[in-house]
Amino acid sequence: MIQTVVKRDGRVVGYNEEKIKAAIRKAMLTTELGEDEALINKITDRIGYSGKERMTVEQIQDLVEDELMRSPRREVAKRYIAYRDQRSIARRAKTRDMFNEIIEAKNNDITRENANMNTDSPAGMMMKFASETTKPFVDDYLLSPEARDAVRSGYIHIHDKDYYPTKSLTCVQHPLDRILSYGFIAGHGESRPAKRIETASVIACISLETCQNEMHGGQAIPAFDFYLAPYVRSSFIEEVDNLSKFVGRDLSHLHHIQLKDFEKKPLEGLEGDERLLQHAVNRTVSRVHQAMEAFIHNMNTIHSRGGNQVVFSSINYGTDTSAEGRCIIRELLHSTYEGVGNGATAIFPIQIWKKKRGVNYLEGDPNYDLYRLACKVTARRFFPNFVNLDATFNHHDKWRADDPERYKYEIATMGCRTRVFEDRYGEKTSIGRGNLSFTTVNIVRLAIECMNIRDKEERIAAFFRRLDDVLDIAARQLDDRFQFQKTALAKQFPLLMSKLWTGGDALAPEDTIEPVINHGTLGIGFIGLAECLVALVGKHHGESEEAQALGLRIVSHMRSRANEFSEKYQHNYSILATPAEGLSGKFTTRDRKSFGEIPGITDKIYYTNSNHVPVYYRCSPRHKAEVEAPYHELTRGGHIFYVEIDGDATHNPEAIADIVDLMDKNNIGYCSVNHNRNRCMNCGYEDASEGLEVCPSCGSKAIDKLQRITGYLVGTTDRWNTAKLAELNDRVVHK
Repeated sequence: MIQTVVKRDGRVVGYNEEKIKAAIRKAMLTTELGEDEALINKITDRIGYSGKERMTVEQIQDLVEDELMRSPRREVAKRYIAYRDQRSIARRAKTRDMFNEIIEAKNNDITRENANMNTDSPAGMMMKFASETTKPFVDDYLLSPEARDAVRSGYIHIHDKDYYPTKSLTCVQHPLDRILSYGFIAGHGESRPAKRIETASVIACISLETCQNEMHGGQAIPAFDFYLAPYVRSSFIEEVDNLSKFVGRDLSHLHHIQLKDFEKKPLEGLEGDERLLQHAVNRTVSRVHQAMEAFIHNMNTIHSRGGNQVVFSSINYGTDTSAEGRCIIRELLHSTYEGVGNGATAIFPIQIWKKKRGVNYLEGDPNYDLYRLACKVTARRFFPNFVNLDATFNHHDKWRADDPERYKYEIATMGCRTRVFEDRYGEKTSIGRGNLSFTTVNIVRLAIECMNIRDKEERIAAFFRRLDDVLDIAARQLDDRFQFQKTALAKQFPLLMSKLWTGGDALAPEDTIEPVINHGTLGIGFIGLAECLVALVGKHHGESEEAQALGLRIVSHMRSRANEFSEKYQHNYSILATPAEGLSGKFTTRDRKSFGEIPGITDKIYYTNSNHVPVYYRCSPRHKAEVEAPYHELTRGGHIFYVEIDGDATHNPEAIADIVDLMDKNNIGYCSVNHNRNRCMNCGYEDASEGLEVCPSCGSKAIDKLQRITGYLVGTTDRWNTAKLAELNDRVVHK
């Protein structure tokens, strides 16, 4: 006898025979003989008693078809089957409409969920087909009922949910020295160890590209300058040996000569070994420049993920003070300043300058001149961003200025903002580690649900109770995903688990990755702190000290709960200032439907990103820094501070240095600067003039404004979703 029924969404409900009767009755009413109540009852009784204790909806419908086919009213069976098919088609209509929009390359929030993905291309379409059909599978079969309900109710968002079934991890900081020294196997090809700078540059590209296809998040190199520096010297030795052959005498005594710098200089007035030495240096610098130029070019043209997206790449540098390391930094910056192709700003890699007092920030520091050059390049090309090694939470006790491997103890970040440093299960480092997965909490919805409580203290207390409930769900969901991820086999990630991830090289191909992935982090994110505070106290943290105090209390509480979860589940939980792109409008759309348009909260189609002061709020860079800075120490999973500056920054590197000064003074962890930059989509011409409509180079009217979306640049705002475009239009200059 049937007792319970498993519905299509996985819910289990009690058996209700009236639903069967109603379906048969509808089918009968479409025939000439009409309904037959006696037959309806007979069929329903037989199904109810002959069925198993628990059955699915589909199984019960199959029994109805069989009974109707055996009855005198076979024509009813045909109508029932047709009705059943129509219902199936209706259920699939949403998927059909969505697929048609992808097929027709329509510009909407589904096809523009990721601004760096070209969903107009065949490979991009295929990725979206797979993505949108995988998500329901995750909901139905991989999520717990409480997590599924929290997602559907708009309390949490599971990032990269389409990749959930693949068991892939999010991101990793590449220990590039391992690959450059020992080589690696990728697919059917084998990379030998690098010997010269050109090869090292190419291998760096291949490492990033190959691993991108094994993971669903970004790829980063934590110490680009340190890793490539040895190949400047080996290339220099090669140039010296070439000169030896040319002049017919042994010059090997120059191989390891100590140089203050590798810089191009004229040969006029130089004689003997001094002239030969400078010639070898000049040749080496030219090769390094070409290698850096090629690296940037490749990272903007080599596609991954089925051919529809360039590698989501980042590189960290700035603290190698050796002559070779300085050469890498200088030529990388020069190449970035020159641009790619027709002089266009490179979108990738996201470049991150590691700012450090005593190394490159203060006048007199060994790399101070390169820091000033970095500010000049940022003023024109948006990159590099700046990570603050001097922030109190970015210190490492083992860092020493005279340690040639000090980069191991320096924080490195993903360009989007993801931060990995502390590790409960190993050395405190960014290298060979990354985020495993992350889930974002909709703190705005929780605040709205408490708005009708008139007493402020009771309202805030109720919010924290609701917040705790949802944080518990998020933590359990992340642990569930971890338990699923850890069952993956090492052979599923051939590069990641053989050369990149900490401890992965000790795994056999058939071993699970369980012993090593706990070095990664599980991120609990949030967006909309500003709107949350408006709901709770009437103002956001940029305009009210009371709101700021409450904002810090909320995020501090989340940080404390993350520490509790780390103990309870034995993972590295962290709080992340979510880089919301597609999510920015998703939460808001759902909340507007539930609660309507609430001034200062749901009256825009996006929520303010993470803990930022709202983009439309006019304030000075100093005020913005003072408000947002305290959140950086609390959001150890990642954060970013950015400032919008006015006019053409190309000839104003001091404006960039001023922002970095704010970072230094306010203990900010990571920052970037936005400014005006126009780009011709036809020829690549760029300038910073206001309101440019016609390209002065080719006459094209296809002019786009180059802009940063969540920490990275996007070549065209045509690929931005509706919510982020609305946010872009609301941005004001901070002055």
